[in-house]
Amino acid sequence: MEIIIGIENLKRSFNNPVVAFGNFDGVHLGHQKIFKRVKEEALKIGGEGIVITFEPHPLKVLSPSHCPPLLTPFRKKMMLIEPSGIQTVFCIGFTLALSELSPVEFVKSILMGKINPRKIIVGYNYHFGRKKSGDAKTLKVLCKPYQVEVEIVEPLIIDGIPVSSSRVRELIKNGKMEEASRLLGRDYLIIGKVIEGAKAGKTLGFPTANLGISDELYPLMGVYAVDVIWNQQGYQGVANLGRNLTFQKVYGGPQSPLSLEVYILSFNQMIYGEEIQIRFKKRIRDEIRFESSDQLIDQIRKDIQWAQENVFKNLIPVP
Repeated sequence: MEIIIGIENLKRSFNNPVVAFGNFDGVHLGHQKIFKRVKEEALKIGGEGIVITFEPHPLKVLSPSHCPPLLTPFRKKMMLIEPSGIQTVFCIGFTLALSELSPVEFVKSILMGKINPRKIIVGYNYHFGRKKSGDAKTLKVLCKPYQVEVEIVEPLIIDGIPVSSSRVRELIKNGKMEEASRLLGRDYLIIGKVIEGAKAGKTLGFPTANLGISDELYPLMGVYAVDVIWNQQGYQGVANLGRNLTFQKVYGGPQSPLSLEVYILSFNQMIYGEEIQIRFKKRIRDEIRFESSDQLIDQIRKDIQWAQENVFKNLIPVP
């Protein structure tokens, strides 16, 4: 998949482009439905399937304090779009100047001036132009004089509710990972590099991989059954996302920083500085402050046993 970042780096014309517009945060099943239509229509005319998105997210420019944590920061979004068969992603830098373009100006200068599409496919809730004054129907009207067809993809309904980024975000914030997975079409994942932690897990007999924390969306704090991908290999694990309550020096004092650490079952590799994926499968419990290391060790064993019996369904010896 070709990725073009910035209008200034668009050095070629597109071949009979069929394009989808949107932020596509989450790359959920609703977005994937749009990508599928792009691929199908491009194939019909021997054209190029293109996703056009924006970076940074418009709210980060227009109203940073109201921009929610992203489900898919740029690199993760690209990784998740690629399997859809989209040939090219054209990422337009979102600026205040761009946000001031009227729908008419956007269609004329960006859509027709830079891309010259044969067909455009957008979601039912797509908005564009100054103060979101244009919607999918506006786009259809504005593109008609250019003889460019606009297809509006209706919402994907699961359990009677339209699939949306805001719905997925709410489920993840509440730790409802199985429900979120149904809307995403996959488990929610965090990608990060393993960093050195306090090594408390090692002293307990459960060494953990600690991930650096970024500004993306994290699930509700607690303990989770997870899959771990390292070096293209899959492993099972139990992750703790929280404040390390048991090891806070003064309980009730200033909060410890958020941490994400995972005990990987049947794994003994040294992976400091290496990148891993943590895929959240099911929430096991809240984070708890234990009065002793022995209590914590006993609970970790119970967490692993619960995950094996209820999520992984295969037994691996527990230390």
